[in-house]
Amino acid sequence: MTGTIEERVSVAVDAWLRWVPSWSPGTHRGRARLCRRCTGSPFLAAAGLPADVPHQVTHALVSRLQRIIDKRVDEVTASELPTLHAELTGDEMWTAGGYDPAAGLAPEYDGLDPDPERDDGEQPFLFTLAGLAEETKPAPPLPRPPLNAEEKQRLRQEIELADRCAEDTGREVCFAVMTHRARIETAIQRFVEPQVQAMLDELSRTLEPPK
Repeated sequence: MTGTIEERVSVAVDAWLRWVPSWSPGTHRGRARLCRRCTGSPFLAAAGLPADVPHQVTHALVSRLQRIIDKRVDEVTASELPTLHAELTGDEMWTAGGYDPAAGLAPEYDGLDPDPERDDGEQPFLFTLAGLAEETKPAPPLPRPPLNAEEKQRLRQEIELADRCAEDTGREVCFAVMTHRARIETAIQRFVEPQVQAMLDELSRTLEPPK
């Protein structure tokens, strides 16, 4: 990924605008748990997305923007934060090798729980994707040598720098998204609101008392 934050945001919004026309209301049941990625996200305010926009539509945009922050932090970590980079690389080696149900998901599904919630009274699932991932984990390698006091202090400092990078990049992304508000609003009005209104109209007809 190359380019300034503004260019990356423009690419992300363009990709979301290409995806929005293919969106349709999901036929799966709604989820009771809150989305940790979207709840309270400043990206929604920056993009001018109201609270009544369907979650999958907002999630698809938020996930694309979050990837910009994650990529920027990864770049800074790899080039400027060697202790944190080594720690993260070692952790990846520790956890690698098993089945990952979240790997390779499109942005509109990124960060969502892959397992559906079970309604009260339903039979337990034969298996869950999370359980399958846990079962396929390979045996862990030998533990890494513990960090000494100096390395721990340096790691704490680099974590603070990485957090600061994420916050600064997040602000840049928000400011960049605001320049695309008109395009985002037009897409919602053209492709999303008519489908939502059709659902509400259908619901109103089914709730009308018989004549």
